[in-house]
Amino acid sequence: MYFDRGNFYDFTSLVRELDVPDEIYERKTYPFEFSTVEMPYETYNGVNVRLRYVLKVTISRGYAGSIVEYQDFVMEVGIEDCLHIEFEYNKSKFHLKDVIIGKIYFLLIRIKIKNMDLEIRRRESTGSGANTHVETETLAKFELMDGAPVRGESIPIRLFLSPYELTPTHRNINNKFSVKYYLNLVLVDEEDRRYFKQQEITIYRHEESS
Repeated sequence: MYFDRGNFYDFTSLVRELDVPDEIYERKTYPFEFSTVEMPYETYNGVNVRLRYVLKVTISRGYAGSIVEYQDFVMEVGIEDCLHIEFEYNKSKFHLKDVIIGKIYFLLIRIKIKNMDLEIRRRESTGSGANTHVETETLAKFELMDGAPVRGESIPIRLFLSPYELTPTHRNINNKFSVKYYLNLVLVDEEDRRYFKQQEITIYRHEESS
């Protein structure tokens, strides 16, 4: 929790011993496997909280402090056996007058989709800790598809940014505020349930667009 930065909370933890006490004088490789790990949550970097999965390697030494190394990895959770799509676009950083070019691929589709929209969202966060205030605006929304897709289908995307009132991305300016942009894919099924796939993009000011 960002307002409680001094504390970290483990929701899962598994430990494997890689070697018995010994002396190491040369390069060594240690294979390992975590084959039965339940990861019920997606990796999340939010406004007030961050959820991370990490690999932590600890070398305990009797004559000095332990050596600890961390490596983050990302966990994605989808709608298992029902819906699997890939949202691919040419880059993740765009200037204010740029064009977003991409495709949406339907790899697995076992729910009845009624329509699909693509949105540009701006999320502004101000303050810090418990006093953080977040405002999200939908700056653009247009329909990509009307009707049910089939497996293997792909839908091209060509989105011009110039018609919209965008600003550059701002990240933690003077520890006071941040402005982030997202491409938000919204799918609606025949029972009006909504499914989302969101990806952050970076907007910058090009010299030609000043």
